[in-house]
Formats: sequence, structure tokens, C-alpha cells
Amino acid sequence: MGCSPCASANAPGTSLRGQHQPNSKMEASKEKIVLNVGGRRYETYSSTLKTFPGTKLCQLTEPQAQAVSDYDPNANEFFFDRSAKLFGDVLNYYRTRHLHCPAGVCRALWEEELAFWGIPEAQLAPCCWVKLSHTEGLQEDLDLRGNKDDTNEDSLTLLGQGERRDYHWWARWQPKMWALFEKPYSSAGAMCLMVVSLLFNLGILILFFMEPTTYIEFDHYNTTRDYNIFHVALKPSLQKAISLLYVELFCILWFTFEFFMRLTFCPDKKKFLTNLLNVTDFLSLFPVYTELFLATHINEMLDILSWLGFFRVLYIVKLLKIFKLLETPLMLRVLPFTFRSILKEVFILMMIFTFEILFFGALCYHAELHRPETFFDGMISSFYWAAITLTTVGYGDTYAISPFGRVIACCAAICGILTIIFPLPIFLIKFQGYYATAVMKEKMKSNKRNH
Repeated sequence: MGCSPCASANAPGTSLRGQHQPNSKMEASKEKIVLNVGGRRYETYSSTLKTFPGTKLCQLTEPQAQAVSDYDPNANEFFFDRSAKLFGDVLNYYRTRHLHCPAGVCRALWEEELAFWGIPEAQLAPCCWVKLSHTEGLQEDLDLRGNKDDTNEDSLTLLGQGERRDYHWWARWQPKMWALFEKPYSSAGAMCLMVVSLLFNLGILILFFMEPTTYIEFDHYNTTRDYNIFHVALKPSLQKAISLLYVELFCILWFTFEFFMRLTFCPDKKKFLTNLLNVTDFLSLFPVYTELFLATHINEMLDILSWLGFFRVLYIVKLLKIFKLLETPLMLRVLPFTFRSILKEVFILMMIFTFEILFFGALCYHAELHRPETFFDGMISSFYWAAITLTTVGYGDTYAISPFGRVIACCAAICGILTIIFPLPIFLIKFQGYYATAVMKEKMKSNKRNH
């Protein structure tokens, strides 16, 4: 009997402790934590900071946080010397689980801020991804010639400082000879060599336009059933042909000397041999040497002479070296990077054009098949017609005659116009992004020079 009051008294107490446990959890989740970031105070629940375990903000909810962090017991707040503007979006990420980026913040700075708070793998919201990614990769891909020159100048300076310690002749002469033949503004001698090279280019172009065919003719005569006899004959104007050949040979000898000097002293052979202008220089050496070889070795290589004119066209491409003497406009320097960034889109466009050529060409060919006055004498001619119609060139030498064929021609022309128009905005957007980045880099370089 005496124990019953105690039991009855303890029973309510036990039930009260059971009721206090969920209340304590609710109070712990509603516990507020004050953060002072860059002088601005932020107040949030501890449960909010526990959204992403293992991060720096989540560690503030642990019991030992006040000892290991910069905690002010008087103000009851944690202090962080970070950007208050960026921290607002970091804290909002804990609240909404959606990461947004402030306006006017570069990607590198934002990633550095996320790394400080221990959020390296956070994913941007789709609305902010476009805002950051439209310039992503531009700084890495856009390597303008001005920056290359600055890097080369710095490397030359370092090499010049190291000359006193390295007495090997190659280390002393390699950068000097490379600059002499490749960088016209590096010295007066380099400028003179560039001017001489341009004069040789102009001279060989004049020869090319004066005598566009080969200097050596192969006349086929006295053909019998058993044998063919060939003989070599110079052009009717013998003296003129010999003089022009010797002048062209003299120019080619200079280009050969220049090419092999640049190849010998270039710092990167692989990059040199894959450069388009250097490949052009190498191929342009073949015509004269080939003619001189064939003049004494007559065999089945008669067809090779017909290709020498195509190699001589490369003389015109060599004139692009004049850009080394000029400051290339910024817009022209941006164009190659823009084209390289849309290679995938260009490839898809060419595939669409190929499909349209095959489709409309075959369709119009069968529509005009039974017309006696048709211009389509085969599938190849119909594909040629489809190509010039889709590109809206329309030479007029081949066209459809039947009403159904003309309807097909109208559809082909409209599809061609739409196929060309749709990719243009992609190119313009890419070009605008590259150009804006290039202008910014030029301004930064100008400010660095002024300072």
C-alpha cells in the first residue's frame, strides 16, 4: 500500500520524460545560429546548415564548433572573412537545395567560394548555367597572337639571361636564328629577310601569271604498233622559256633555303610541320624540281606535268605571309577560334546538305526521266543541279522542264535557303562571345602595359 503512491508518482514523471525528448529535438532543430560574413550578419536554423553534411557550415552545428571556429561569445556569432554578396547565394543553397550564381561574378571566383565552404560538386541551376557557360571555355580556347608574342618574348628574355650560363652553340644560336627567319619585328635583319622573301614571292607570282603552263612539252610522234617514241621540246620561244625557268629556279632555291632554315631552328618541329602555311611552302617547291627531273628522265610520268599547275597556285597562298608585317585586326584573329568551336554544327550542316542533294537530285531525275528534251543525262548531272539549286547559285545550264520537276526545284530552293539561314544565329552567338572575350583581354593587356 505504501509503495503505490510512489509508483503512481513515478509514473507521471516517466511519461513526462518521454514527452520532453521530442520537444528537445524540436528545440534543437529550431536552434538559431548567427553568422557574421564580411561584416554582414546572417541568422538561420541549425537544421538548415545540416542539409549538406560534411560541409563547413554543417560543422558549425557540432558541439566543438565554438572552439575550432572564430566564435565571439559576446555577440554569439561565428565570423568569416569572406564576401557577403557571394555568401547570400551559398546560404540560399542550403535553404532551397538549388544553387544560383550572383550576377556579374566570374566562374573561377564562384568555384573558389564554393570550395571554401566545402561545396565543390554543387550543380548550378539551369537558369544560371547559361549565364556562366556562354563564356566557359573562351578564355582557354582563345589564344590570340598577341598573347603568343608576349609569351615568346618572355621565353626569349629568359633564354637571353641563360646564355651566360649555357655555352653550347645551339642554345645560343637557335632562338636568334628562329627569330631572324620567323619574327620580322625582332630585329632589323629579320625585317630585311621578310622583305626579301616577299619580293621573291611577288617575282614568282609574276612568272606564274606570265607563263601559267609548264615550260617543258612532251610531243608524241611516230607512233607505231610496236613502240612509242617521245621527245622533249621546249616552248616555241626557246630563249624566253629558258630564262623564265632559270628565274623561277632561282626563286625556288631561295624558298628552299628559307624553309629548311626555319625547319632546322624551329623550337617545335611537330607544330611547324602541321602548320598550313608551312605545308604550302613545302608543296610549292615541287613544280620546278619535277620539271628539271623529267627533262632528263622521260618515262610514264607524262601525266604528272598536268598537276604542276595546281602546285604553282600555291604561290598565291604564300602571299599570306604579308600578315606577319601587319597587325592583324582583332576580328580576323577571332574568326578561326569561332569556326573551330562550331565544327560540329558545320559537320551536321554538311550532312543535311548531302542528304538534300541526294534526295532532290534523285527525285528530279525521275521526274524528268521520260522527257526527251531533258537536261539530266544521268544521276551525276541531277546531283550537280541539286547542289547549285540548294545553294541558290542557279547557273541556268541545267534546269527542270516538266511541271512536277519545277515544283521539286522550288522545294529544293526553299529548303536550301532555310538550311543556310538556321545555323547563322549559332555562328553569330559564338562569334559575339569570342569577340567580347578578346576585347576584354586586349584591354587587360593594354592596362598592364600602361602600368
